[in-house]
Amino acid sequence: MSNILEVEKVVKQYGDYTALNEVSLSVPKGSIYGLLGPNGAGKTSLIRIINQITMPDSGTVWLDGEKLQPKHVQSIGYLPEERGLYKTMKVGEQCLYLAQLKGLSKSEAKAQLDYWFDRLEIKGWWNKKIQELSKGMAQKIQFVVTVLHKPKLLIFDEPFSGFDPVNANLIKDEILALKESGATIIFSTHRMESVEELCDYIALIHKSNKFIEGKLDDVKRQYRSNTFEVGVLTQNVEGLMYDLTQKFQLSPTDFKSLNDELKLDIQIGNNTPNELLQVLIGRGQVTHFVEKIPSVNDIFIQTVKNSG
Repeated sequence: MSNILEVEKVVKQYGDYTALNEVSLSVPKGSIYGLLGPNGAGKTSLIRIINQITMPDSGTVWLDGEKLQPKHVQSIGYLPEERGLYKTMKVGEQCLYLAQLKGLSKSEAKAQLDYWFDRLEIKGWWNKKIQELSKGMAQKIQFVVTVLHKPKLLIFDEPFSGFDPVNANLIKDEILALKESGATIIFSTHRMESVEELCDYIALIHKSNKFIEGKLDDVKRQYRSNTFEVGVLTQNVEGLMYDLTQKFQLSPTDFKSLNDELKLDIQIGNNTPNELLQVLIGRGQVTHFVEKIPSVNDIFIQTVKNSG
């Protein structure tokens, strides 16, 4: 799969502070790419550079095989975390204005706005002023003006902020539909459950440096600890525990009585899952056996903590 965006050794400094330290990223076409990191990591600085709001001090950004240049503004849609709509303008008037800034003719803009207003069930808002809308309603308008010019690359910074669960789910479905239609999406958020649900690839920036990048499933496998969550019914707890401790590391997570289910987290080390199963079956009835794959949240916390 070719990449829509290549960031090569980008450096950005503000005085003595380094916001980005030779950061390189590759965003595959047609993917949802999670850009993660704690507050102050450098994510916003990178997003601003991709949008040509600021320029890097060194390094290069490539968009679809071309070095980033002013004409590419029309190929990118950016939904910032801090929204920026003119509160006293009417919704329709403002949307037409912003669409034309992105290169659409008035008739093209009107056609796209009719489509999106109908799709998101907001047709009655055309003559309302932004200041008359709730935060969630204004978010929908901001989403529309971000996507209506059909950009190759969409950058959503905390896109679900301000939405109730129903509208957050609606926007999630629209993001997935945009991906299906061929758009590539960079998705920056602190909501790790959304990353698990939506992202194909992730990168984690911390303290101005990239620590992780790759396909989400591959990253999770890389951080696995060969730990299995097991449940077993046994009449001989002492015998089972003795057998397990000869080969494995374990910690009981729930145990009530000799006749109850024993639940354990077992780290198998260099042993195989089959070897663990043989020990368990030899001493009781296995009721539960599953590998504990780290979540994105686990990986995020572990990486940030280990970085010092």
